[in-house]
Amino acid sequence: MPSDVIDLRDFYQTSLGQVARQMIRRAIRRMWPDLRGQRLLGIGYATPFLSAISAETERSAALMPAALGVLGWPADGRNLVALADEGELPFADYSIDRVLLVHAVETSGEVGPMLKEIWRVLAGGGRLLVVAPNRRGIWARLDRTPFGSGRPYTMSQLSQLLRDELFTPIGSATALFIPPAREGIILRSAPAWERIGTRFFPTVAGVVLIEAAKQIYAKPRAAREPRRRLVYAPAPHGLSRQTGRC
Repeated sequence: MPSDVIDLRDFYQTSLGQVARQMIRRAIRRMWPDLRGQRLLGIGYATPFLSAISAETERSAALMPAALGVLGWPADGRNLVALADEGELPFADYSIDRVLLVHAVETSGEVGPMLKEIWRVLAGGGRLLVVAPNRRGIWARLDRTPFGSGRPYTMSQLSQLLRDELFTPIGSATALFIPPAREGIILRSAPAWERIGTRFFPTVAGVVLIEAAKQIYAKPRAAREPRRRLVYAPAPHGLSRQTGRC
């Protein structure tokens, strides 16, 4: 299943997609139970999950990579989505407290530059939470869902990727144990699948989640000479609903 922004939107509108969103949201909420006063940025296609956790933040925004395309969010109110190069984030240094990556590391051609940019914009003590397809799970083996696109990761591979880019993994979780089937009886039993899978079969989850902290004593290696360096306000403001661009 190709993963441009339209495919992703359509998947999360299906019954299977709604169950997947609910299970992953629960895992995110367990890892980030309190976001009061935080400046939150979602990168990739994170808006289905931001909707459930953004109400308590100081402010929230989303960035969708140029290769993915862009859709406005939220459905009502001021647009909070920008379209940009994930290797050159349009935010000031130390301006973001939390970054949520969903449908990003597995498909991005600029994973290293993207993580270096996240390191730059994160405040001291900032946290990154990555959600990625599990290489050992059945979801990554079937291309009829977005989790079958791009490069899946094992927990250890994702952890090493973050350490290479000067992040310290501090927590992990798994989610999405339900088979990627559309039968109603399976979808209705999703909570039971999650309980059993989390307790007895964590290695076969559909997605892995890793939370990492910025190593504030480290200086990131330069990924490349930037094409430009723009100066932005400390937090995302004023995104255009019509274009999705800053």
